[in-house]
Amino acid sequence: MGRIRRAILSVYDKEGIVDFAQGLQSLGVEILSTGGTYKLLKEKGIQVKEVSEHTGFPEMLDGRVKTLHPKIHGGILGRRDDPKHLEQMKTQGIEPIDLVAVNLYPFKATIAKPNVTLEEAIENIDIGGPTMLRSAAKNYKDVAVIIDPKDYAAVLDEMKRSGGEISEAKRYDLAKKVFFTTSDYDRTISSYLEGREGKAERFPDHLVLQFEKVQSLRYGENPHQQAAFYREPQLTEGGVAAAKQIWGKEMSYNNFLDTHSAFELVKEFKEPAAVIIKHNNPCGVATGATLVEAYKKAKATDPVSAFGGVAAFNRPLDAETAQEITTTFMEVIIAPTIDPAAATLFQKKKDLRVLEAGSKSINATNAGRLDFRRIGGGLLVQDTDSAMIHDPKELKIVSKRPPTQEEIEAMLFAWKVCKHVKSNAIIFARPGQTVGIGAGQMSRVDSVKLATIKAQMPVSGCVMASDAFFPFRDGIDAAAQVGITAVIQPGGSIRDQEIIQAVDEQNLAMVLTGFRHFRH
Repeated sequence: MGRIRRAILSVYDKEGIVDFAQGLQSLGVEILSTGGTYKLLKEKGIQVKEVSEHTGFPEMLDGRVKTLHPKIHGGILGRRDDPKHLEQMKTQGIEPIDLVAVNLYPFKATIAKPNVTLEEAIENIDIGGPTMLRSAAKNYKDVAVIIDPKDYAAVLDEMKRSGGEISEAKRYDLAKKVFFTTSDYDRTISSYLEGREGKAERFPDHLVLQFEKVQSLRYGENPHQQAAFYREPQLTEGGVAAAKQIWGKEMSYNNFLDTHSAFELVKEFKEPAAVIIKHNNPCGVATGATLVEAYKKAKATDPVSAFGGVAAFNRPLDAETAQEITTTFMEVIIAPTIDPAAATLFQKKKDLRVLEAGSKSINATNAGRLDFRRIGGGLLVQDTDSAMIHDPKELKIVSKRPPTQEEIEAMLFAWKVCKHVKSNAIIFARPGQTVGIGAGQMSRVDSVKLATIKAQMPVSGCVMASDAFFPFRDGIDAAAQVGITAVIQPGGSIRDQEIIQAVDEQNLAMVLTGFRHFRH
């Protein structure tokens, strides 16, 4: 395409639009605009022509019809390399429009408001904007289209360097972004309308997912597998996908999996907490009065497995904790923020990756989020497991001996950890510290035995958490033999009475949660 001579600017989000228009004006570009954008540019002294003046047709129907006119869409869609198109445009008095900068009514923000009405939602469905965007993106060989204010500066820089032109490669990339964004916009509208019909909006009849590529990865779980990392557009949820890497080499596929698991677990705790993950299972979890105390206790659970692990924290990571971390080889560290002194210490470890998740990330809730699992030819979708016991009064005591206050504290801690361990999951714990973790065994009694084997400190006096009910009493008996004093589990087995009898025979305390935490 040749030099940009005429542009239409019509934006809801006016961030950066004045500077962009001033840049276009300095390059001799004629600017067309509508409504609020026109008024803003006029107020700022920018020479701008209203679309209604350009088309000779007024805005009408409360602004629903502004740009839906042949002089607009003919100017955008006309092919500059087609003599027939050019002749028709000349005959109809249609002047080419070479650049379109448009963003859309905030439909997603509108429907997120409490008690929004259908009428309000409908009025925030943009028609003219997506139509111009799609027209410009379709004709990207002749027209540049911008939907994201973050692209203004790069477009202006290229125009200044090239005498007012924009390369075809840049126009192609901008067009791709438009189709991605408009398809997501339509998906949001469709999901909202379907949800109003009494269906669960989270599980529509037709599920369309969109993610944007962040980076290619060196490989997947194994070197012979290719991989990439994608994230949701307009991401608002705090977590690994939104984290900023401040040190270290690129994250691997397995690093992302382990870091996500570690951070989701550490978010369960209000007290200063540390989590160490290895192969997507926790090998140490603890809380403490300080972050360094929590980390030392977490590492003490299984110091051998902690080597080469991923550590997550729920407080700003300080230099004292960083110094302790550097005594052991770790793959990844993630915390809401990293103190500068701690960051300096980490920079001595060239193989360590350090991530900041953001100060608000630790309070981010998973409620309403969906989990996805691919199976052959299909996709399983479910609510995220956000259930948790927050008040001891929610526990049902079924043993003759009631648990002590210390046992209750330990059981609630262990139950939080249990949720994040692969089934069958067994946790031995004392208040604020895991002691033994039995993960991923095919029988529950084997998970009890594994937790016993993995324990690096005395088990006697600890409590036990089980992610699901005990089908037989053998798990209880094995735990009692090593000194477990109290048990927290969902209940619900046909042999619950047999399990309760086993607990009472050995003077253990047991509470039921009423729900399980399977993690396949």
